[in-house]
Amino acid sequence: MTRLALALMATFAAGAQAQTGAPEMTQAEIEVGKKIYFERCAGCHGVLRKGATGKNLEPHWSKKDKDGNVTEGGTLKLGTNRLEKIIALGTEGGMVNYDDILTKEEINVMARYIQRTPDVPPEFGLKDMQASWKLLVPVDQRPKKQMNKVNLKNIFAITLRDAGKLALVDGDTKQIWKILDTGYAVHISRLSASGRYIYTVGRDGLVTLIDMWYEEPKTVATVKLGADARSVDTSKFKGFEDKYLIGGTYWPPQYSIMDGETLEPKKIVSTRGNTVDGEYHPEPRVASIVASMTKPEWVVNVKETGQIMLVDYSDIKNLKTTTIESAKFLHDGGWDQSKRYFLVAANASHKIAAVDTKTGKLAALVDTKKIPHPGRGANFVHPTYGPVWATGHLGDAAITLISTPSEKKADAKFKQYNWKVVQELKTGGAGNLFVKTHPKSTHLWADMPMNPERENAESVYVYDMKDLNKAPVKLNVAQDSGLPQTKALRRATHPEYNMAGDEVWISLWGGKTDQSAIVIYDDKTLKLKKVITDPAIVTPTGKFNVYNTQHDVY
Repeated sequence: MTRLALALMATFAAGAQAQTGAPEMTQAEIEVGKKIYFERCAGCHGVLRKGATGKNLEPHWSKKDKDGNVTEGGTLKLGTNRLEKIIALGTEGGMVNYDDILTKEEINVMARYIQRTPDVPPEFGLKDMQASWKLLVPVDQRPKKQMNKVNLKNIFAITLRDAGKLALVDGDTKQIWKILDTGYAVHISRLSASGRYIYTVGRDGLVTLIDMWYEEPKTVATVKLGADARSVDTSKFKGFEDKYLIGGTYWPPQYSIMDGETLEPKKIVSTRGNTVDGEYHPEPRVASIVASMTKPEWVVNVKETGQIMLVDYSDIKNLKTTTIESAKFLHDGGWDQSKRYFLVAANASHKIAAVDTKTGKLAALVDTKKIPHPGRGANFVHPTYGPVWATGHLGDAAITLISTPSEKKADAKFKQYNWKVVQELKTGGAGNLFVKTHPKSTHLWADMPMNPERENAESVYVYDMKDLNKAPVKLNVAQDSGLPQTKALRRATHPEYNMAGDEVWISLWGGKTDQSAIVIYDDKTLKLKKVITDPAIVTPTGKFNVYNTQHDVY
């Protein structure tokens, strides 16, 4: 844990013993509870526990519906026994079961801990960020050319979640090239416009800048964004390539702008404000951020407020921002095929918001099944409806296909379907996190790691895009890995194509003390091709192919 994370957790305990109605806890139990909450719960439920993707976990809450009727609830009302069952077994709404992750004692601690009033953690300003900045290798001391013979375009950056590391694996040889220290539980890896640098951001707010031109990859700079973070991206517009890096934090609720080659902090902008419903929110977390290729802009999605910000970085001293109202609670998303429209899940509102980055306006709000969670989504040409973008759902057994506009004359006949749900594909249950395809593929891959059933959580579903009325092929990734079955699940997650689009890499995510694996399939035949089971592959989750990530291929 970093000092900031420890300080954050320490504030959670302040005054904890003086809370009326909360179950008694020893100081040691409080320490366990706050650590688990920070690592496992805050991402979905919020540091202040007001909820977003996950439910509100305040001890007591009340809200009015549109007719003025008041509903009351809270963790105190649910009580310890009920909370233990929810934590252990999960929910149909997409919360994973923790009975194979936490011990019975830890589940009991958490059930009591979340009945205590959360404290407000410390802020993190520009001076704090500057104090955390480490320029390990100045730009003028870095290689002038690539010093290795590795095909950098086909490198996979693989998050080793609980180890706090990143594995760089050669997609051609299937060998581990280098494992580097990063922040805890890296959420994403992003590529520089040139494809030379990898930027990672951990859930502890640490950003690392990795240079792949060395003989072996090297971390050349680090900086802290805050206590909890999820997103980074570079400036990609012509003339601004890699000049800036933007990073968004969950706590404090803000985004930061840094120098793209050194990570030197330049500016912090708060996202606190009113929601699309007109209510003030103290914790509007920055979810996904993407860089436009057609304007010097970033698309910044603010979770709790439902506001989408188009941030013009052409003059960061006089920052211009276009704020677009959409729906709560914004999470992840991706570009359509034209790279004009960005589609983002307002997951607790069960909608997809589409932003037209050319006009700077909301193009559509599309109703979907419960809790859409697309990752970046998947683009392909539907045999009946033309260009579509796909999302799966945490809370429903469906993959939704949404028609997207096209300026090609041949696609004019599909205009009548634009921004409509044109088809819903059945899955084996709720709990999908990612869907993925590739322009050279005829398959659509979907995982189901958050499903409570072992046979679903350890498998992926593969759809034939030439005939989407056919039942999907179910691949049991855990069985195909050849690893012995354990009591704990090994969750199959995050399908990722190689650069050529003929292989799909799946993370088989086991426990911290269990053997995990990367399982690779031939995309054409769906046959097992390779299993990487190196002991260093600890709790692998997200994987990012350099070329596909650099060019937004999905």
